[in-house]
Amino acid sequence: MEKKKKPTIGLALGSGGARGFAHIGVLKVFKAHGIEVDMLAGSSMGSLIGAVYANGIDPEMLEKLALNLKRKHWLDLTVPSLGFVTGEKIKQLVRLLTHGKLIEELEKELAIVATDIETGERVVFRSGPVDQAVRASISIPGIFVPERIGDRLLVDGGVIDRVPITVIRDMGADLVIAVDVALFDTPMKVTSIFDVIAQTIDVMEREILRHRILAADLVIRPDVGHYSSIAYTGVEEIIALGEQAALQHIEYIQKMIADWGQEHE
Repeated sequence: MEKKKKPTIGLALGSGGARGFAHIGVLKVFKAHGIEVDMLAGSSMGSLIGAVYANGIDPEMLEKLALNLKRKHWLDLTVPSLGFVTGEKIKQLVRLLTHGKLIEELEKELAIVATDIETGERVVFRSGPVDQAVRASISIPGIFVPERIGDRLLVDGGVIDRVPITVIRDMGADLVIAVDVALFDTPMKVTSIFDVIAQTIDVMEREILRHRILAADLVIRPDVGHYSSIAYTGVEEIIALGEQAALQHIEYIQKMIADWGQEHE
């Protein structure tokens, strides 16, 4: 059996709403330094960025898309029953950006994480329509109407697995790099019901993640905690902060790759 010349690199992209645009900055830096991501797992916003990237759209184009994304492109309000936003517009957007593909048809391996709101179980999609899985994964409880897939009623993957580190490890990645864009210790002003919901989820997710973070070889944490997860302003700055955070770790990542190669010669 021929030995692998390089490790399989898995990237776990975390939830965090608009703060997740920092994932694009990380991907830009990886591309610039020749670090190839082989597989991805994403929760919530991480699933959206991961899906479009896994479809072969490069980080520069992702950045252009993010900078031109307006509320009217994804926000479709409804009379509240199970949520304020129906989510059909964003599903159509994802379908467009991934060319209507199934997850297993993408250029890179991808896992998308959602939460079954009725059973409390983590649901990991490795196959099936990309748009459905992403739509389920981004369904912030109380804001988005949950997505029904089969017999499951699904909400935001971050509720149960904010940064899907164990998922990407189980996919077979040799080196696992996680990107966590959560609200850390930065106080966030709460001025609306949307802020209340988003802040509650942030606090809950932060506690859950403490026990899983050790499974990653490296965790990149862009300093985006002072941005609202739901405001979708300052996108350019958020992407730049993702770039800054990734740049701080490039030498270490290159060393991890080199060390792996030496160990497996």
